[in-house]
Amino acid sequence: MLSHAELVAQALSNPLVKAEYDRIEREEMPMLDMLLKARKEVGMTQAQIAEKMGTQAPAVARLERALATGKMSPSIATLQKYAAALGKRLEIRMVS
Repeated sequence: MLSHAELVAQALSNPLVKAEYDRIEREEMPMLDMLLKARKEVGMTQAQIAEKMGTQAPAVARLERALATGKMSPSIATLQKYAAALGKRLEIRMVS
């Protein structure tokens, strides 16, 4: 049986898997890190954010999990609601 590290190494040896992994690392993980850091800074739970967003806690959990897995790209409106629930505003920039 392969260890976790061996399994990861084997998966990443596939160029298609590696390319997608790199894309998620580059594009989506920073967004997740930013959301989680902001939530921690204000000391709110997923349930508290959900209430302010007018949704349920599982929806916030799915949003955070989706960013972690790269399985879904949240809408700008959803990210704006998340930011507003934290008392922040969303700012999107293009950088080179």
